[in-house]
Amino acid sequence: MALADIELRTLAGEPATLGGLGRKAMLVVNVASKCGLTPQYEGLERLQERFGDKGFSVVGFPCNQFGGQEPGTSEEIATFCSATYGVTFPMFEKLEVNGTGRHPVYAELTKAADADGEAGDIQWNFEKFLIDGEGTVLARFRPRTEPEAPEVVAAIEAAL
Repeated sequence: MALADIELRTLAGEPATLGGLGRKAMLVVNVASKCGLTPQYEGLERLQERFGDKGFSVVGFPCNQFGGQEPGTSEEIATFCSATYGVTFPMFEKLEVNGTGRHPVYAELTKAADADGEAGDIQWNFEKFLIDGEGTVLARFRPRTEPEAPEVVAAIEAAL
């Protein structure tokens, strides 16, 4: 099954797919509310505001696999993201990105290599994948790469 067609659920519990978002490019990010990298939500939201009207969207997938840093319910996550960071981009239900319970979306994403040629497991919260509207991975950025880093912005611009 193509990445764009894998069945998902929004944070509100509605069925969805990445392809159903109808975007030319998406930055898929595993997020967490209680992580040292959580302030990256600010940069992610700025990317959404900057490129959203050009066919781009950030897409968030809460994950509690790294230090238990996303312990909340879907409702708590939605409230935190909205109230703390003004998140407007699509958020999906909490899922696993590594291990035997790895969600099919991340089974596909982790096949892609980063700039150093390394594929495989997600290293931590806020790992980023730039994909096109068909679900092809265009670039992979590790957690410490800021959302508005020049290489991320350049990749988004090239995808649009």
